[in-house]
Amino acid sequence: MKIRELTQYLEQLAPLSYQEAYDNSGLLVGNPDDDIQRGLISLDCTEDVLDEAIEKGCDIVISHHPIVFKALKKLNGKNYVERVIIKAIKHNIALYAIHTNLDNVFGGVSSKLAEKLELESHAVLQPKTGLMKKLSVFVPRTHVELVREALFNAGAGAIGNYDQCSYNTVGYGTFRALEGADPTIGEVGLQERVEETKVEVVYPVNRERAVLLAMYHSHPYEEVAHDILALENTLYTVGSGAIGNLPSPMRGEAFLSYLKEKLNLQVIRHTRLLDKPISRVAVCGGAGSFLLAEAKRSGADIFISADYKYHEFFDAEDEIVIADIGHFESEQFTQELLLEIIRKKFVNFAVLLTEIETNPIKYYS
Repeated sequence: MKIRELTQYLEQLAPLSYQEAYDNSGLLVGNPDDDIQRGLISLDCTEDVLDEAIEKGCDIVISHHPIVFKALKKLNGKNYVERVIIKAIKHNIALYAIHTNLDNVFGGVSSKLAEKLELESHAVLQPKTGLMKKLSVFVPRTHVELVREALFNAGAGAIGNYDQCSYNTVGYGTFRALEGADPTIGEVGLQERVEETKVEVVYPVNRERAVLLAMYHSHPYEEVAHDILALENTLYTVGSGAIGNLPSPMRGEAFLSYLKEKLNLQVIRHTRLLDKPISRVAVCGGAGSFLLAEAKRSGADIFISADYKYHEFFDAEDEIVIADIGHFESEQFTQELLLEIIRKKFVNFAVLLTEIETNPIKYYS
C-alpha cells in the first residue's frame, strides 16, 4: 500500500492537530505516495532500530518519539539524529512518528497503561477544550439535504456516540445581486427573498478544511453566507493522562508490588505511602508532573508517571502518592498498542515489533 494510506488512518485516530506545540509528529522522512510492504514499530528511532529495519526489509519505521524534534540546519552525520536521517534516506526507509497526538486521545498511550493496570471505568484525566467549532450556514430549502449530507460526510455533526447531528432553523434570506454577479436565484439589480434554512453543525478543528470545502461544493449560491464560532466545550475523549478505579482497594505496599509486577518494573521512585488504601489511580505515560494538580482534584490516591524532579516530589504534600516508574517504562506498551491498531486495519501489511530495547537508562543493583 501507499505510505499515505497508513498515515491517514493513524491520523484519523490521533489527529496531528492534537499534538503539543513543541512536538514534531507525522511523516518525517519519505514520500506519502511511496509503496510500503513491511513496517517496524519502536518507541524510539535509533541507529540500532534503523539497522534492524534494513536487515528485516522494512520500508517504514513507526516510532512514538520523533527522531527530529528541532530544526536540522545541516546533515553531516555528526550526531545520531543526523546519522539516522541520512541512513533512512540512503536506504529509502520512511520515518513516521506518532507522539503527543497519541498521548492525547482516549485509547492512546495512557489508556493502554490504565488497561495494563486493569483500571475500571477509566477516562481522560485532563480533557482538552478549544478543539471544536460550530458552523452555521444559510441554505435554500431546495438544497438543505444535499448540503447537510455533504457536511456530515466531511466529519461535521459528530457529538460523542452520535453522528449526523444538526440544528435547523427555518426562515428567509434577502439579497440583491450587483453588477458582475452571477446569481443562482434572481436577477442582477433586483432584491430577492428566498426561503432558507440555517443549518448548524459542530466539527473538530482538524476537519475544518474538509468541512468548508464540502459546504462550498454542495451549496448552490455564488456567495455562501456562513458563520464560524470557536467553542470552549470540553472534548472528553481528547486530553492528557487517564484515571480509573482498581477492582478492589489495596494497601500502599501491596499496590506497589502489583504495579511492579503488572508493568515489569525494576524500580519505583515514590513519595511517602499514606495511611489509607489505594482505590483511585491516575496515570500518564511519559513526563506527566504537570498533571499532579488534576490528579488531586480528580480524587486519585496515587499518580503514576515519569521524569519527576527531586523538588517536584514535595508537591504530593501527603495528599496523594507520586510514583515515578521511568519514561520508557511508562510508555513501553505503546509499541504493543500501535501493533494492535495497524494489524486490525491492515491485515495484509506485515508489521513487526522491534527487538531492540531503546531505553537509554540502565539500572545497577
